[in-house]
Amino acid sequence: MTHPLIQAADELRRELRGLEFPDPVHTTYNPLEYAWERHCDYLERCGTGKKEVLFLGMNPGPYGMAQTGVPFGEIPHVRDWIGISGEVGKPEPEHKKRPVTGFDCERSEVSGRRLWGLFAEAFGTAEAFFKNHFVANFCPLVWMKDTGANITPDKLPKDCMAPVDEACLKHLKRVIEVLNPSSLIGVGAFAEKQLGAVNDGRKLGKILHPSPASPAANRDFSGTATRQLQELGLL
Repeated sequence: MTHPLIQAADELRRELRGLEFPDPVHTTYNPLEYAWERHCDYLERCGTGKKEVLFLGMNPGPYGMAQTGVPFGEIPHVRDWIGISGEVGKPEPEHKKRPVTGFDCERSEVSGRRLWGLFAEAFGTAEAFFKNHFVANFCPLVWMKDTGANITPDKLPKDCMAPVDEACLKHLKRVIEVLNPSSLIGVGAFAEKQLGAVNDGRKLGKILHPSPASPAANRDFSGTATRQLQELGLL
């Protein structure tokens, strides 16, 4: 029997196929297509059973999930802490300035290093963390300018994002239904907003986003996020 989260992710990737986006979008990646096997590894290994807490990110980073198929998928943490590795395919088309080399990528995803590092420090092992916690992304798509610069979904026109938001909200509802968490925690304000749109009475909160674009995260992401989780009663 197919894992329910894999069924949900497969439906999401099918609904996102064929969508087109206007300038300044030059290239769009969907890791659920070319990194599908590694994403399924993550769902099967880490997304089984009821969870107490669902953490939600926004969309993949170019050196994280875009390379590994795992949310916030900084390679050393995905490979050495979570225990997932293997072949990753190529997006079509591939942006020449943002090649996908999978687990051979030598760049580090700062957001993923910070987030998974926080959880590794707090819980020790991945098994201990995933027993009652899960990390997902709201949207699996990566948008890039012709320069290769990343474009976040909140910077795209609402009309072209409408079908994306519809599919992703439906998928998020399904993830919550499957995992039945008591708490929904946005990694940043954007993700908290999406969780709020589908919340059915569960505890809702957020932690600081670990992006290097955030001065607060650069000052002390781990300390700030730890305090936020303690205030929410989750650590």
